[in-house]
Order: sequence, then C-alpha cells, then structure tokens
Amino acid sequence: MAADNNYSLGPVPMAARKGVVSLTMVMLGLTFFSASMWTGGSLGIGLSFDDFFLAVVIGNLILGIYTSFLGYIGASTGLSTHLLARFSFGIKGSWLPSALLGGTQVGWFGVGVAMFAIPVHKATGIDTNILIVVSGLLMTVTVYFGMSALMILSAIAVPAIAILGGYSVIDAIASVGGVTAIKAVEPEVTIDFSVAVAMVVGSFVSAGTLTADFVRFGKKPANAVLVTMVAFFIGNSLMFIFGAAGAAATGQADISEVMIAQGLLIPAIIVLGLNIWTTNDNALYASGLGFSNITGLPSKYISMVNGVIGTLCALWLYNNFVGWLTFLSLAIPPIGGVIIADFMVNRNHYKDFAKAEFKTVNWAGIIAVAIGVACGHFLPGVVPLNAVLGGALSYLIINPILNKKRVADTQPA
Repeated sequence: MAADNNYSLGPVPMAARKGVVSLTMVMLGLTFFSASMWTGGSLGIGLSFDDFFLAVVIGNLILGIYTSFLGYIGASTGLSTHLLARFSFGIKGSWLPSALLGGTQVGWFGVGVAMFAIPVHKATGIDTNILIVVSGLLMTVTVYFGMSALMILSAIAVPAIAILGGYSVIDAIASVGGVTAIKAVEPEVTIDFSVAVAMVVGSFVSAGTLTADFVRFGKKPANAVLVTMVAFFIGNSLMFIFGAAGAAATGQADISEVMIAQGLLIPAIIVLGLNIWTTNDNALYASGLGFSNITGLPSKYISMVNGVIGTLCALWLYNNFVGWLTFLSLAIPPIGGVIIADFMVNRNHYKDFAKAEFKTVNWAGIIAVAIGVACGHFLPGVVPLNAVLGGALSYLIINPILNKKRVADTQPA
C-alpha cells in the first residue's frame, strides 16, 4: 500500500495531503477544457447577452454546489469516489459506478486526444495519426506520476491558458467594436433558458462527480469546498465566456481556433495542448481509480493501459462515440446524488475505512440511480439537477426499507 501514491485502495493519509493552491491548480486544470468553450459558443449565439451570463452563473452555481458536497466528503474521508461508492452500493455493487465512471473517462480521454490532433493537423499539415500517438503517449506518461504530476502540469497550464486566452479574447472583441457591439447582437435562433442552464450543468457534471478523486488530498474539508467552488463556478464560467466571446467576434468558439485566425499559431497550439492535456490527465487518473476498485490493482498501471487504449481508439471514439459518451453521462449524476445522500445519513460509517463493513451489493443504491436517470429524462426542468435530486431522494426513501438493520445501527443509543 505504501508504494501506491495514488491511494487507490485506501484513504489518503494526512501526511500526503496538499495545500489549497496546488489543489486549486489541479481542479482548474480539469475545468479548463475546450468542450466547455464550444458549449459557451453555442450559448453565446443562442442567448441574449444578459441571458447568457445569467445561465452561466446559475448553471455553474448548481454545478459548484453539487461538486462541493462531493469535495467535502472526499476531504473528510480521504477516499476516492469509487471507495466512497462501497458504502452506498456495496463492494461489488460499487463496480457498476466504477465501470461507468472509469469507462466514460477513458472514452473522453480518447476524444480529447483527437480534439488536439485534428485542428493541429489542419493548421500545420502534420499527419493526424502521428499527432495522436505522440500527444496521447505524452499524456499517458505524465499520469504515471499521479497527483504530483497533475499539480506541476496544472501550475504551468492554468496561468498560460488564462493569460494567452484572455489576451486573444480581448483582442478579438476589440476588433469587432468592443463589448457594446457584442451586446447589440441578437440571436437568430434562440435557445430556451432552461435548456441553456442544463447545457451549462451538463458540460461538466460527469467529471464533476469525480471531484472527490482529487480534493481528497485536501487538508481540510472547508478548503476542499473552496477549491471546488473556484474551479467549477469561476474556472468553468471563464471557459464559457471565452467560448461565447470568441464565437461572437470571430465565429469560432474554441480559443485556440480564434488564435489561429489571429495568426497566433504557436500560442494557439500551446493553449490547445495544455487545455486538453490537463483535463485528459485528470480523466485518465480518475479512470485508473475506478478500475482499481474493481480489480484491486494499483491505479497508476491501470491508468497507463487506459491511456494506450484511449490513444489507439482516439479517432474512432471521436467519430463514433461522442453521442454514446453523452448518453452514458446521463447516468452519472445520480451516482453523486446517492453518495451524498448516504454520507448525510450514515456519516459514522465513514470514520474508519479499514474497519468498515460493506454489503456485497446494496440494491438501494442501484435502484436509486435508475430512478435518478428516469427523473432526468422524464421530468421538466434542468436534466442533470433532476437526476441528482431524483437519485438522492429515492435513495433516502429506499435504503431504510431495504436495509433496516444498518439504519438501526446508525441511530444514537
């Protein structure tokens, strides 16, 4: 266990906990992602100026609150999402959320590699397959070193993306007459406001469910909440603003494409590469933790294998699997809802992981996830929020019915 610096099968000891600044860089590295810019670009041309900012604020506030709950639980226990799932899903029952979360992260890793290679090929003429292999393997190598590598990479990437991207967006806005000119633009095809909020929340609710994997390294739960809110409320909002401003000014949502249009080829490649690299390494790291929970093997070796698989399948995933990954992502929010609900009512069970007793399969958790997915699909409103609340509330009702003895054990004498 001492050799497993990812602490994939047990809690992170206090001696290995990290400071606020380091964790903030890691989490901002996660949320600084091109896909958020694309969604921001879609919202920017589909909403009025005021409605865009309102949707971004509301959506990322919901996302920030949801992930902060998970961050608090992660830092309180030192446990990854997948080990936390053992309490609410059972040991073998937790394999379901681990496989779902881990599998989708491998898929998004492959998509991310292609998202880097394809535009760089168009801009430079370098063969796409070469770009995929080189970038995919580089991203895979860094994840071997775990949280330490994520911190170093994020400390470089986050300021670079913010500074270079910010300069490019400001220049693009100035070139079309400033903010006043952009505010005057009316959307040709309007996006419904509730759909817009759902797009904001949905942009990162999948990866956000894995928040505990990263902030479990926090020294204090309150610090974990702060880090998480900064990343998802401020960091993700910044990506939406970059995307909307770029789309309004140049017709391109991804800041790297805006920079290419401005003749800033090398900075564009740097920003695009760092943007995807940080998020992809976080995804690969989280996928290793998920499959480690299933296999009992150290996560860093599993992450390496996942990186090779994602790299080899990158173009296929990009061309054929994005819709399927999006569909799978609908099942992920209720998992977070169930974990939060169980921690709220069974907190005493989380105090000593080594002595904790788990069911083999807790059907209450699995049924609650199914109900959460149904709530997200059929109820009106914000789909991811309905899914989280549906999963959490149904678990609070079903678990006491199916597990009367365990609930009785939690009651004070």
